Amino acid sequence: MSESPWPTIHAEREALLEDLAGLSAEQWNTPSLCPNWSVSDVVGHMTATARMTPGRFFGHFIGAGFKFHQMSAKDVAAETAQGHDHLLAEFRAVSSASTAPPGPIDAMLGEAIVHPADIRRPLGIAHDYPLDAVCRAADFYAGSNLLIGSKKRIEGLKLRATDTEWTHGEGPEVTGPAMSLLQAMTGRGVALDDLSGAGLTTLRSRF
Repeated sequence: MSESPWPTIHAEREALLEDLAGLSAEQWNTPSLCPNWSVSDVVGHMTATARMTPGRFFGHFIGAGFKFHQMSAKDVAAETAQGHDHLLAEFRAVSSASTAPPGPIDAMLGEAIVHPADIRRPLGIAHDYPLDAVCRAADFYAGSNLLIGSKKRIEGLKLRATDTEWTHGEGPEVTGPAMSLLQAMTGRGVALDDLSGAGLTTLRSRF
């Protein structure tokens, strides 16, 4: 992929919009892979994140009493309050935005890869995620404990993708598709069923 991840972020948002367009109310309310969030909630979070600037982030963070999860919950509630059609229109309106909260830009790439999978997998919707972007996001999360503890979750293990040239770490091996490794390191336990190797029991024990 190009040095800037923004073209990929925009393309993945557009692809998700296509998949969301025909969802029923029941599907919008389906539990996602994010604990306690429905499909609608995840789209609300992605919409709120796409609106973020550093200034807006700190304003919301202060307003939530410096509690990140409370801030996220408030933003999701605001974005989803007017129903699915309105939410879809708002997500479409920000799909080409290149604004972001403070922090590494690869965190935004990770959001654009991981959260759509949080939606698609429970709904049984297939999507070919760009492997270069998946690997770049995996490199980012593998080195970060921010919020979701990916670095700690895979500590002492070697992760090896079976569908592309990507590895990380040393130790007992966990192998599988790059997307499944990315989902597992970010705490999506359902992806463990896609994986194998001597290190899988250790990885499972960390969920």
